Amino acid sequence: MIVLGIDPGTANTGYGVVAQRRGRVVALDGGVIETPAGQALERRLATIHRRLCELIAEHRPVAVAVEDLYFGANARSAFAVGQARGVVLLAAGQHDLACSSYTPQQIKSAVCGSGRAEKLQVQQMVQRLLSLTELPRPDHAADALAVAICHTNRAPLAAAMVSA
Repeated sequence: MIVLGIDPGTANTGYGVVAQRRGRVVALDGGVIETPAGQALERRLATIHRRLCELIAEHRPVAVAVEDLYFGANARSAFAVGQARGVVLLAAGQHDLACSSYTPQQIKSAVCGSGRAEKLQVQQMVQRLLSLTELPRPDHAADALAVAICHTNRAPLAAAMVSA
């Protein structure tokens, strides 16, 4: 099972691709889709969409997992993240891929055992869980790998609950 995890944003969209092999989760790819700050929003979203479609074609995931929108103190950035998230959902839908959403707390809990884990702790646990030689960087890529790990661990349980 190959999963594409996404940490959405208009400036930086993190992506992480993991596969389940022989009971272990392994990293296949990870990085950040960056868009220039001065570029028009529609161009930034088009860049994100184009790159997501390339990643889907390259890795052929069976599912896409995306971090849920978090409404913090800055509503303006939340709207921008929501627009990037919409592009992720569009790309998944265009490729007939199931797309699951997870809150930051669910992701941190699945990876670290605590929904209140700090960024560094998430990076360290992603490194351990995927047997990486170095901390995954930048943090958007680490977060996206964490989203993919979360889905990989939760998907069998969710499927069992649906069929029960």
